[in-house]
Amino acid sequence: MNGTLPGRVSFAECTARERIAGLFDAGSFHEWLPPSQRVMSPHLAQLGVPAAFDDGVAIGEAHLSGRRVFVAAQEGEFMGGGVGEVHGAKLVGLFKRALRDRPEAVVLLAESGGVRLHEANAGLIAVSEVMRALLDTRDAGIPVLVLIGGANGCFGGMGIVARCADHLVISDIGRLAMSGPEVIEASHGVEEFDSRDRALVWRTTGGKHRYLVGDCDQLVDDDVQAFRAAAVRALGTGRPLTLQSLQQEQALLAQRLHDGEGADDAMDLWQHLGIAQALAVPDMNAEQVRALRPETKA
Repeated sequence: MNGTLPGRVSFAECTARERIAGLFDAGSFHEWLPPSQRVMSPHLAQLGVPAAFDDGVAIGEAHLSGRRVFVAAQEGEFMGGGVGEVHGAKLVGLFKRALRDRPEAVVLLAESGGVRLHEANAGLIAVSEVMRALLDTRDAGIPVLVLIGGANGCFGGMGIVARCADHLVISDIGRLAMSGPEVIEASHGVEEFDSRDRALVWRTTGGKHRYLVGDCDQLVDDDVQAFRAAAVRALGTGRPLTLQSLQQEQALLAQRLHDGEGADDAMDLWQHLGIAQALAVPDMNAEQVRALRPETKA
């Protein structure tokens, strides 16, 4: 049975718990450490910053098409989904419990600007612990799926976490990168990257670009049910975490650097990669873009 949100609903406009309600089987989500338990950051109050009773992330277990999965959903409306000590500890605990209880998969609904500046050191340590716990989970044969489509995108440490997963799904309006546009502009100037140029931002960090260069496995519309269908398809698609697989990933990255030599813009890179109609990609919908990647053609 599908979730409770009727019709076509924007994934980007949903809260973390609305996404959970729409993605997973109706009534199946059981939250651990819910807001009523008031597990909050110990640091924010000391700085005079408002805190959230769940520290900006919901974790628990649910069923996806009848199969038991563990779930984490970051709340982009609280500090942009930023990771602090408690937020990160909840994610780590989820993965460690997965090692013990062995669900069919762990599904992370990622929306984050990275580490909170208010908790910089604690947040950085937390993100590194999340990465280690995620990789331990994969090594145990439990697939990790990451879904990205929130308004804040997935940046910083969480951008790295997302690329550590077995399977990545992103919407055509989702974004994924290490450094956000504003960070790049602040560090290297507007000449290097103009964060106000929204078209540039999306064709550099957006879901279409990530799909075309092979950084994600599925590109979907900004629709909760499209994400649900993609997550169902991804169940059972775990990839062995071996030295050989890591070397293959490294070879792909090296090839991309070679292919991108002389490319001044994402559209130049798409053309270098042999993407047909590269200049028309920004105006295409998700289905049209999916047809451009060679391995998706009939």
